[in-house]
Amino acid sequence: MKITVVLEVSEDGGYTAYVPVLQGCISEGETVEDALENIQEAIALYLEPLTDPIYLYKKRVLLQFSRYSH
Repeated sequence: MKITVVLEVSEDGGYTAYVPVLQGCISEGETVEDALENIQEAIALYLEPLTDPIYLYKKRVLLQFSRYSH
């Protein structure tokens, strides 16, 4: 799987990395290498819930409501 990472120079120094197709997946680092290493971890954490068996089973979610919902 190929994922595009955007790397920008931060105003306060260092670098910011983000993934446009993964809303909110953003990280920073003092160096380019740090920023890229950190965004790889952020991507893994972002995508981790998608490997949960509940998502892989039939891609359905069961919602249960209490009888006393407001």
